[in-house]
Amino acid sequence: MKKLSTLFAFALLLLIGQMAFAQQSDFSKTSQLLDSLEKHKKFMGTVLLAESGQIKFAKAIGYADTENDIKNVIETRYRIGSISKMFTSVLIFQGIEDKKLSLETPLSEFFPTIPNADQITIDQLLKHRSGIHSFTGNEDYLSYHTESKSRDEMLQLIEDGGSDFEPDSKAEYSNSNYVLLSYILEDIHGKSFAEILEKEIIKPLELKNTGVFDAIDSQQKEARSYTYNGDWVVEKETNPTIPMGAGAIQSTAEDLMLFAEGLFGGKLISEQSLAQMMEIQEGYGRGMFSFPYYDKKSFGHTGGIDGFRSMLGYFPEEKVAIVTLSNGLNWNNNDLLLAVLNGNFGKEVEIPSFQTYEVSTEALDQYLGEYVSEQIPISFTFVKEGSTLIAKPSGQPDTKLEATAEHQFEFTSVGAVFIFDPSTGKMTFKQGGGTFEYERK
Repeated sequence: MKKLSTLFAFALLLLIGQMAFAQQSDFSKTSQLLDSLEKHKKFMGTVLLAESGQIKFAKAIGYADTENDIKNVIETRYRIGSISKMFTSVLIFQGIEDKKLSLETPLSEFFPTIPNADQITIDQLLKHRSGIHSFTGNEDYLSYHTESKSRDEMLQLIEDGGSDFEPDSKAEYSNSNYVLLSYILEDIHGKSFAEILEKEIIKPLELKNTGVFDAIDSQQKEARSYTYNGDWVVEKETNPTIPMGAGAIQSTAEDLMLFAEGLFGGKLISEQSLAQMMEIQEGYGRGMFSFPYYDKKSFGHTGGIDGFRSMLGYFPEEKVAIVTLSNGLNWNNNDLLLAVLNGNFGKEVEIPSFQTYEVSTEALDQYLGEYVSEQIPISFTFVKEGSTLIAKPSGQPDTKLEATAEHQFEFTSVGAVFIFDPSTGKMTFKQGGGTFEYERK
């Protein structure tokens, strides 16, 4: 839910290649990696992997509340961000099965003043093909995200945001879609989104630690969230009236595993409805994505809200569920996911050294300035604060970088690497398998 740039967006689980490997699980190195992440202040949270509903590995590290020395435990509840969209999609399909609406139902039946409402369907909202602008992409979003908003206020924000493209002409992620789906659910049920969630999903699956969040209470095993700025710094709390079914749910790793088991086990919706959720068009399903792991394929969703980052994936063929929930991330979450999966499927788990490279404030001067690329439209301006290099991507928040080698800096939580050549004034930016050449203006 928190505004993230395209390039710096929360990394998904992406691997290429077809490789056979042993099936004997060994989580010893996975556990060692987590211990190292905790020691070097790279990750706080809970990870879990289960097969056929039986937990094979689970571990919690770091603090739910650093100020009060409350440690994360397996039962700690985290805000799960956009994993909430999977729950909302399930509720919509339940409504379809109950003949309360259909995939073809136009948005205009509920909210006719939304731009292009007569052309937008429930299906397009589910698959992010509506063209409705995402309110979380606005510059002023972080100025009000902690405030309570009424339905009318949120609808006005969405209406004022207008349309970014013609409905069904392409797919583009928009939190506005799932806020609208939340309100549609409330209208067809005559209940609040929280009450619908409780009745239709939480009670049938006996999820004891899942629901729409309220103000965080760390004394009740609810984690606060943090960003890393030399140490863990507590984040502000998004008000649940804003994200609704797009991101207002909190849960535990075990509850999310049980949700995935219930969903793919036919306890919530029909096999036909599940197949429709899993249909991928231009990278988007209906409330879920597909994440490949070598020759295997999982379905699920990632989430990001305030300082929380999360991922839920389910491998239908193997009946394996994987969950990562973090309330503090200073590393590439993709590497953690791979470490857990590699431990399960018998592949090598690597433990990095986390060695840092010392650089003086004077040495940073050779990297300062604005860099542009002919390959992508985003420019970077580099400034310094003491002995820390700061990257200022165009139109995006400032990012503190970590020196990892001579002339090399990283933003590890999203796998971004900056390699400078001071003699030529050039810089190479790498992320997500892409390499982009930059030159100082």
